[in-house]
Amino acid sequence: MQHHPTNTLPDAPTVAVLGVGQMGLVCAGLLASPEPSRAASGRLKRPVNVRLWGHDTEEVGRIAQTRRSSRLAHFTLPGSVQVMLKEEAALRDVSLIVSAVPVQYSRDVWMRIAPLVAAGVPVVSVAKGIETTTLLRPTQIIADVLRTTGRDDPDGRPRRLGCLSGPTIAAELARCLPAAMIAASDDAAFAGDIQALFGCSWLRVYTNPDLLGVEFAGAVKNVIAIAAGIVDGLQAGNNAKSALLARGLAEISRFGVAMGASPDTFFGIAGVGDLATSCFSPEGRNRSCGEAMGKGRKLAEYLKSIPYVVEGVSTTKAVMALAAKYKVEVPITSAVHAVLFEGVDPIEAIGQLMAREQKPERVG
Repeated sequence: MQHHPTNTLPDAPTVAVLGVGQMGLVCAGLLASPEPSRAASGRLKRPVNVRLWGHDTEEVGRIAQTRRSSRLAHFTLPGSVQVMLKEEAALRDVSLIVSAVPVQYSRDVWMRIAPLVAAGVPVVSVAKGIETTTLLRPTQIIADVLRTTGRDDPDGRPRRLGCLSGPTIAAELARCLPAAMIAASDDAAFAGDIQALFGCSWLRVYTNPDLLGVEFAGAVKNVIAIAAGIVDGLQAGNNAKSALLARGLAEISRFGVAMGASPDTFFGIAGVGDLATSCFSPEGRNRSCGEAMGKGRKLAEYLKSIPYVVEGVSTTKAVMALAAKYKVEVPITSAVHAVLFEGVDPIEAIGQLMAREQKPERVG
């Protein structure tokens, strides 16, 4: 892929964060932190003017007033962050947009704001999933909306797009616990900008040119995490869950490589690192959903009882459709799909996985 020339962000960038969910709150707080850091390029982290946008009048008003959100306990939004309801104000003269909108809602939000997105403004996504209607990844959805609404750069260059991914349990990031993430973009300079903006003493950010692989790993690990939760719900033990993690990694990497991703991506922070956190953390949304299924809860009832989106549920459908398109075998995803949408008992689904023909181990 050709790399087009880029301009680095201004010395004091203005960043609009879209979405007041957990990752939106964490990103806004992180960017507003005055703590300096240094990227691989030697660039120092700049002071950042941060705007946080949400569409719900009541929720946005409550966050603006209290600097707190029921979505993220023990987190206080820095006072310097401007919390906004009007997208015109949030997007005026911004240097960068951070998209923290759940994947299945991303297209609607971007269709709404597209007329306000100026030419040349780059976008970084922190969402993880695949759109069920189009089978597009988050940055592809954004690119598709901006192209179809005529918001591409006037000289025909593609807009700079990237993602920030990795093991990102928001409650841990909110407490500034040590973590590492991947800034991925087809544009190396833009990946360096993301690295410089988000890196700090407790968050180490690496760059990676494999945007496809990083986004794909972040999406499909959610499905494997649901399977890990089912194992927990059935009390099948850590031996079973660790085996599931290893075979899940093989499933993700085999599929990703078939789509054109680099195999190395799946054995790094955005691959096995994110997968391990999602499968073992008690705070992981997808693992928790799977655990509820393993304990006999019905999916619709469970989703109605929680205040957040479980991205892996919709992504399971999308991965099954992609697997058929690319003719890739996805036994774990198939088992999760059977439990979530086909009425198969979790014990039966695990039994079917265990009963598969025995063969030599193959990873990737």
